[in-house]
Amino acid sequence: MSKLQTLKQGLRVGLETTWVLGKVIFPVTLIVTVLSFTPVIDWVIRWCTPVMGWLGLPGEAAIPLVLANLLNLYAGIGAILTLDLTVKEVFILAVMLSFAHNLLIESAVAKKVGVSMTVAVAVRLGLAIVSALLIHWIWQGGSAPARYGFIPPQTKEISGWTEVIMHGLQTAALGVLQLAAIVIPLMVMIEWLKAINVLERFNVWMRPFTKLLGLSPNTSITLGAGLVFGLAFGAGVIIQQFKEENISKKDMYLLFIFLVACHAVIEDTLIFIPLGIPVWPLLVIRLVIAILLTMLIAYIWNRLERQKQVAYRTEKEVQHDV
Repeated sequence: MSKLQTLKQGLRVGLETTWVLGKVIFPVTLIVTVLSFTPVIDWVIRWCTPVMGWLGLPGEAAIPLVLANLLNLYAGIGAILTLDLTVKEVFILAVMLSFAHNLLIESAVAKKVGVSMTVAVAVRLGLAIVSALLIHWIWQGGSAPARYGFIPPQTKEISGWTEVIMHGLQTAALGVLQLAAIVIPLMVMIEWLKAINVLERFNVWMRPFTKLLGLSPNTSITLGAGLVFGLAFGAGVIIQQFKEENISKKDMYLLFIFLVACHAVIEDTLIFIPLGIPVWPLLVIRLVIAILLTMLIAYIWNRLERQKQVAYRTEKEVQHDV
């Protein structure tokens, strides 16, 4: 394939993927942004407040959790910076948000490749809640007031439904443009790497890690894209590889279980620096839990498959004897 053909193929795949994901991201972002100017968000926050005490958090900690999951991680961190919290409370929130954020869009992406939204949401919320409980029970320190790295800039006041809707449309459009700015060059780069056979060497290099997780070797590119770019922005590669590599249902579920626990490791780690907490423990917690959880699910899945095969062979033998 010539360089021009490689470029055309990458652009075509990138545009197709942007269109597929844009049809999810645009309406979800528009609806949630508009809802953030209504009493709906306040109602959700009030509903969540009683649960905060169980997690070792004050009632107002529900604000960043709700905003991060309905809007995005940046909104959640911006809300944390407005609260008077202890170091321990900020760390609990940071760990929870690293596991569970942007649930609507990223769960919709999971559904696009055949992964149940219920599974994706349950794993992320389960990890966030369990990790918060463990930190609350085990860590006895961190009672000093948190000192944040910076104060977020004041945003312009928006009033009237016309301004609200225009703001929602603008936010949704920018979200799709940001997606396109990442997905299209990424798909062009991947097509080029395929043409010069770099991806084959990458598959070999990643094989020990994919084997550790119980994954097939052809999942390495998808795994790498999710780790670096995240579920939303890495979705272009994930969807394309799912089509081209014939990734099995089992591998896709294991991939998403790993990635919902640990994705966009660079951005999602650095973004917590302004909170004034040590970010390396945050990264280590995500990575270790993602590896152990994926290995456990792979072990259980393989065991169930073997039991089904034994039961099937036994049934065939009985039928044959009869």
